Amino acid sequence: MKQTFTVTGMSCAMCKMHVENAVRALPGVKQAGVNLLQNRLTVVYDTNQVPDAQIIRAVEQAGYGVQEETENSPNMSAEDVALKKRFWLSVLFLIPLMLVAMIHAWHVPVVWQLILTVPILWFNRRFFTNGFLQLFKRTPTMDSLVALGASAAVIQSLWAFATGQQGLYFESAAMIVTLVTLGKWLEARAKSKTTGAIAALVQLLPPRVHVRREQQELTIPVEEVLAGDTLLVRAGERIGADGVISQGAGTVDESMLTGESLPQDKHTGDPLTAGTILTSGYVELSVWKVGADTVLAHMIALVEQAANSNAPVTRLADQVSRVFVPVVIGIALITFIGWWLYGAGVSFALSCAVCVLVISCPCALGLATPTAMMVGMGVGAKRGILIKSAEVLERARLVTTVVLDKTGTVTTGQMQAVRVIPAAGVTPETLLRYAASLEKPSGHPLAVALVKYALSQRITVEQTVTDFKEYPGLGVRALYEGKLVSGGNLKAMQTWKIQVPEAETTLHTTARQGQTVLFFAYGAQYVGAVSFSDTVKATSKEAISLLRCMGLKVALLTGDNEEAARAVAVQTGIETIRAGVLPAQKQQFLDQLQADGQIVAMVGDGINDAPSLACAEVGIALGSGTDVAAASADMVLMRADLREVATALQLSRATLRNIKENLFWAFFYNVLCIPLAAGVFYPVWGWKLHPMMAAAAMSISSVCVVTNALRLNRFKPSFKDEKQEITMHKTLEIKGMMCGHCAAHVERALNAIAGVKASVDFPSKTAVVESASPVVDQVLIEAVQNAGYEVTGIR
Repeated sequence: MKQTFTVTGMSCAMCKMHVENAVRALPGVKQAGVNLLQNRLTVVYDTNQVPDAQIIRAVEQAGYGVQEETENSPNMSAEDVALKKRFWLSVLFLIPLMLVAMIHAWHVPVVWQLILTVPILWFNRRFFTNGFLQLFKRTPTMDSLVALGASAAVIQSLWAFATGQQGLYFESAAMIVTLVTLGKWLEARAKSKTTGAIAALVQLLPPRVHVRREQQELTIPVEEVLAGDTLLVRAGERIGADGVISQGAGTVDESMLTGESLPQDKHTGDPLTAGTILTSGYVELSVWKVGADTVLAHMIALVEQAANSNAPVTRLADQVSRVFVPVVIGIALITFIGWWLYGAGVSFALSCAVCVLVISCPCALGLATPTAMMVGMGVGAKRGILIKSAEVLERARLVTTVVLDKTGTVTTGQMQAVRVIPAAGVTPETLLRYAASLEKPSGHPLAVALVKYALSQRITVEQTVTDFKEYPGLGVRALYEGKLVSGGNLKAMQTWKIQVPEAETTLHTTARQGQTVLFFAYGAQYVGAVSFSDTVKATSKEAISLLRCMGLKVALLTGDNEEAARAVAVQTGIETIRAGVLPAQKQQFLDQLQADGQIVAMVGDGINDAPSLACAEVGIALGSGTDVAAASADMVLMRADLREVATALQLSRATLRNIKENLFWAFFYNVLCIPLAAGVFYPVWGWKLHPMMAAAAMSISSVCVVTNALRLNRFKPSFKDEKQEITMHKTLEIKGMMCGHCAAHVERALNAIAGVKASVDFPSKTAVVESASPVVDQVLIEAVQNAGYEVTGIR
């Protein structure tokens, strides 16, 4: 069983490790991982061996609060509010304390410093309860450092107060815990922004939707929508489930899921995805998938899965954090003893030791990697780039070679039958009847294109083939009219011992034009061939240029023939080609590249790409591809735009660069500040920190790390989406509209025109029509008339 718990009280990487170790020690626990940014513990365990209550008890005994995650579980905003309250209550007492301590002319009794300090320590007692608990367990954390530093300052002050000596540090103790709380508050606010991608995805679903049931329109919570329902979606509304348009048309903004900036025209029969917005028009949606089965739900699950994963780069920070706090406590003790033996006095020695304790910042080390990873994966999700784990994001920056599948990846994959080449004595109609009847059961793009072309030529496509079998990388065979019918590439014909006259000539002629050819046989007799054409995607050439500018090698891998592959390579600028390969041979090609020391990213979209995607260091599936390809991939691109491959790799590089900056800052800060706090530079230059300054520096350090990670939100790819420029803008005056429903009918009719975006205003009885290309007035007039209304003027 897999269960998620909300954990409170964690402050640094040491806290994370303590919780994980406490849970992993339980019998029956298989995996336990903590997401420090989301305060979340995910446990995979055997419920027969360890109940939930035992896991909760283990975390509580480790010194932290915990509960099973529910909708009401504490979140980052709740932590933000609690820290904000603690800080301002502390400030309320800190201001008079500082005035009393610093303005000696007031002659306020010293006891007032103690009276004003106690409430501040009480408000921030969590540092002491949790810090000393972990210290006594010999697993000290950042809270232990704060507790030791503040306690040492208070004890010294109480001793000085009782004996009448100099050296009061009440205000220092109060300032230390107040500034650390301020730092924690600012850190919590920044951390909440790093998890904004998940929150943004969750909020895409509308709370309520309109549904038709038993001929009545109802408004219900989106959670009550069922597969088979009909959703009624009007302009400006979000779509609440996955489905297909059963009636109506409109334009849909899919940018929140795919990153596509332009609204897409949608008509009857087109699929729609939950979370997208109908910007204009009216549609009735036949629901296919709801709840956890929707594309949006899968996206959220992938982002959360990635957020809960750990990248290998975190191991260095974790290893340092494991020994960091004990080492700092040792340095503080040595500092105190050293200055005391040096003769500097107890007050000076204690001040330096306290500075060492409170200036050290294990938080910066613990936050350096997860904050950048979370922001990076969030930025990817906003662009429709779904990254399955933090390890994948780290690994992607090392890629040296990108291998591209041809059909559906570099090309559109929308094949069209362009030429029928019957054998001698065979009519084109007979060839098409055999070929289309054979290919009808197949879902291959070439098969779909062939059947579509045959039907357009009024060819009867039989439904009676039996014993249908697919041979990956070769073709298909089936029984038709009692005979074995075969179809496939030339290698298939050779394998099945079927003679193809002038095969090489046919291949050469079609391949020079970038076409793919399938050969067909009826029994052992060759009956002819059909050639297909596929167009290169408009953005493929730019995408490949981007990859090469990034210093990457690009290779084209396809089961198609060499001439067809080369025609595509010439158009796109790809230099390395491997054509005519079977699925297993694709994997062998990748193995060969890896053996040569290349770090390979494989990009594909089909079932036969799945093995290659799985064996590459980084497998990237296009969102328009199959579920099998997506399941085998490390990244899924919701847009079928090859430029997003470059974007994903650029994002990986930017994220790892940010992590290195964070780790450098965290190490540099501690290496520089700990000697300064210990007073190492005091004998030479007279440099000595006050404990209050040390606390301020520690608070600023962790905030700087999180803030630096948030800079990734400004990441931009090295290309710009092309937006269609509106070249036509017309206003139609319409007669006959009596209500809002009439306006919806007119808007739906106008938006059904290809490329047109229309918005109808009922009170003024007008419709504003825009398009990226000219549309003649008569087309607009006829659309309105067919809807039952009259155009009285166009301006």
